[in-house]
Amino acid sequence: MKNTYKSKKIIALAIAGLLFTASSCDQEKTLNPAPITAISGVNAFDTPARILGLVNGIYKAVKSSNFYGGNYYIYQEARGEEFINRTSNTFTAFEAWNQTLNSGSNFVAGFWEAGYRTINNANILIKGLNENPKIVGETLNKQYIAEAKFLRALSYYALVTFYARPYNENKGTSPGLPLRLQAEVDNANNDLKRSSVAEVYAQIIKDLNEAEADLPLSYSSALLNTTRAHRNTAIALKTRVYLNSGNYEKVIEEAKKIVSTAAPFAATTGVNHKLQNIIEIFTTNYTSTESILSVPQTDLDNVTGQPSFPYVFNANSEYNLNPTGIWGDTEWKSTDLRRTFARTASGVQFITKYNKPSPFLDYLPIIRYSEVLLNYAEAAARTNDLTKSVELLKAVRNRSDVNYVFPVAATSSQTSLVNTILNERRIELIGEGFRSNDLVRNLLPFPAKASSTLTAPEVKPSQDNYVLPLPNIEIVTNKLLLK
Repeated sequence: MKNTYKSKKIIALAIAGLLFTASSCDQEKTLNPAPITAISGVNAFDTPARILGLVNGIYKAVKSSNFYGGNYYIYQEARGEEFINRTSNTFTAFEAWNQTLNSGSNFVAGFWEAGYRTINNANILIKGLNENPKIVGETLNKQYIAEAKFLRALSYYALVTFYARPYNENKGTSPGLPLRLQAEVDNANNDLKRSSVAEVYAQIIKDLNEAEADLPLSYSSALLNTTRAHRNTAIALKTRVYLNSGNYEKVIEEAKKIVSTAAPFAATTGVNHKLQNIIEIFTTNYTSTESILSVPQTDLDNVTGQPSFPYVFNANSEYNLNPTGIWGDTEWKSTDLRRTFARTASGVQFITKYNKPSPFLDYLPIIRYSEVLLNYAEAAARTNDLTKSVELLKAVRNRSDVNYVFPVAATSSQTSLVNTILNERRIELIGEGFRSNDLVRNLLPFPAKASSTLTAPEVKPSQDNYVLPLPNIEIVTNKLLLK
């Protein structure tokens, strides 16, 4: 990342930008703030309001169209096998779909920049709060630093799973990412070698552990509980990170903190996370207790056009559901409510999980409680606790298809149960940016896919394009990147 932004410019943008979500202040004032003019790095930490602006600026960076506001979902889903491209549009992930992304591709550079911009915003806040610890008081100071560490961890997770070899290939000994943990306001420290994949994962877990200790148990509203990190948010993300690195015992340890011992499963401390009506959480109630962290969209600040997942995959009909992907699974019955997240046009189906019209004000989920249950189920299966694994798996399936019974052969052995859980992830989490990473973390090939006019080849784990290339702009500006 070439750090060409001066501190006062970064800080002014962070404060002046529309906030990621409403703060504990009056929502109307938050969504329609009075203009803030010149704020330099000298006085950015002078008042509680300015510091809160910087906190929200990190969430705003996460919400970038090149990051969790849009392209994260588009490119993760396009690389997998669940969708068929219809347009050959380079600007809406055709290169990802047909596995030809290269170091000069716009997304390869844009996603890297968005991730490291978020990380540097977090680093600036941490540094500023450590230097000005009395402005907001001890409790808020710790909370804001914890939020920054959580968002830094979330960003590094996104980057390392895109640009580095999978942890499970060799226990993380491959080159990972440059670990930038200091606030950068110029390009003086731009040259930085890559830490190993294992070192990046260790930093992610360190940040999440420290965040868990200082994040609040909950906020004052369902909106804030969905759009700001709290204690259970950090725990939930740890279950994902540990699953990705094959540390199944730690997945179980973390999951037990927020999953009750028996059905109906729910978090018993902090926010009372539990499964809710699957239709409502994507249409009318974005802030239910199933939603652990989501990217909100508002009339004043939303992602539209080519970086918008709802626009590309639904409204503009650029990707239809692959009839030979999970959509064609005969065990995904018509009685399952998740089957309703589709519309038919020209003889094919398009996903409607995000179905609001332009300007596409659907919330994009980053973490849902159903994922935590499936993470736990997979870890339990891989450690031979098949009984607990099946209980968790059934909770997710029967929430949407109450009378469904898994075939005995699907759950009777460790191998079959793990495969069944992976299939359930494909159904439950389709359109939420999981499939590509589920293939990579399990060292599975990207399957070939095709329409009547377009084809994409199989990509095996041994091939260079199994993960994204490093962007040219970083290779040119960071002289230690390839050493």
